[in-house]
Amino acid sequence: MHDPMRIQKNVPLAPLTTLGVGGDARYFVEARTEAETHEALCWALERNLPLFVLGGGSNVVIADRGFPGLVLRMAIGGAAGGRENGNRLFWVGAGEPWDPFVLRTVAEGMADLVLLSGIPGTVGGTPIQNVGAYGAEVATSIRTVRVLDRRDGRVVELPAAACSFGYRRSIFNTEEKGRYLVLAVCYSLLEEGNPEFRHPDLRSFFSKKDAPPSLKEIREAVLQIRRSKAMVMAADEEDARSVGSFFKNPILESAAFAELQSRAEKRGLTPPSYPTSDGKQKVPAAWLVENAGFPKGFHRAAVGISRRHALAIVNRGGATAADVIAFMGEIQDAVETLFAVRIEPEPVFVGFESG
Repeated sequence: MHDPMRIQKNVPLAPLTTLGVGGDARYFVEARTEAETHEALCWALERNLPLFVLGGGSNVVIADRGFPGLVLRMAIGGAAGGRENGNRLFWVGAGEPWDPFVLRTVAEGMADLVLLSGIPGTVGGTPIQNVGAYGAEVATSIRTVRVLDRRDGRVVELPAAACSFGYRRSIFNTEEKGRYLVLAVCYSLLEEGNPEFRHPDLRSFFSKKDAPPSLKEIREAVLQIRRSKAMVMAADEEDARSVGSFFKNPILESAAFAELQSRAEKRGLTPPSYPTSDGKQKVPAAWLVENAGFPKGFHRAAVGISRRHALAIVNRGGATAADVIAFMGEIQDAVETLFAVRIEPEPVFVGFESG
């Protein structure tokens, strides 16, 4: 017999997120096992309550009125290792903190995840957004995602091919949004190899180094670059009260990119871009934000743009979710008016759809 679930009432959610805004959860529970996760799902279903799964709280904006149902904080831990076809396998609990897991893989000589060092949050969130940074993304290393299907309460294992991974997307945040609760992720990692430095920040960092950097040096470089942009969460860093990058980099068809170039040229600007494998152009959202009149350090009272990273909307202290949403909309409208591009937000918005 395991202990009965401890359902709490009216639990403040803002302190459980990196942005630090939002109201209370009407009900709140922490699940440390698959059985507790299933029990929590049943509890919410029996009461006809909406359910939201909270991981590390690093990619969510909680509404000021909070969440009217059950917030399930995923706390399934553990990282069991194995081998398959010459690769190292790691079955990692959804509640396991991401960066300590990355550190372990780097320490054991695996390069696959080193460019994703320093990203906040938990392992369970990584397949949902197909978390990425510096030219790398988790989709290339995920073998299987173990999930609880909310439709029938069964636990199933989805191979990576079934997850429809794309830029900041998967079935978990698109066509099957809300259907699955991620319980664990299986990572398949090469025992040797070095990451490719496609990102200009990393190429610049190592440009004067003759010998190839070690994995430890690469990890330290990534962490140093992230710290310089206040993208490593620190209690004393005002610019780190954010969800990280708030907007996705838009991927434009040729006609839309031509329109952007035309509008930019009229202002004496040349938009940077990177070709995608399917012939489109990815444009840095940070460039669009800054050139639409929102430079680093810009602020409206309690919300603003990070002084170190143009894509981070930060809570400067005392901001509300409404402040954040209004500021987001102001930026989106300015970018669209000037450049005919609608930039889309990255975080998950919780509690806004009800009422």
